[in-house]
Amino acid sequence: MYIRVVQASADRGRFAERVLHGVDDAGNEERVVIWIERKSGGVWAVGRAVDAHLRNAHAPRRDDYIFEGYELEDALECANGALEDDLTVSEADGRGEHLRPFTRSELLKPLERWFFGRKT
Repeated sequence: MYIRVVQASADRGRFAERVLHGVDDAGNEERVVIWIERKSGGVWAVGRAVDAHLRNAHAPRRDDYIFEGYELEDALECANGALEDDLTVSEADGRGEHLRPFTRSELLKPLERWFFGRKT
């Protein structure tokens, strides 16, 4: 499955992403994407979008963001909370998926690559 990613500048980009499959209120298939990105100025952001792949513009909307802040642990807590909530709804709809939670080490590897300009 291919998910389009926000175009990244030198100090911005998605560091981790999870994709869930579910059903909307009308019974139609939907795809929920939850991601953690690093924005300019050292801000961590968590986004959640439903069926973003069907949009004409591929950049996230302002209302797609559910968290913005400077603390990585706060971003992880928000992202994992949203992921758990969506997994619970998906399971109740009969579409239980097993996705791993977001982890600190998962985010630190790309951060170190960006910060030090090398591959880790």
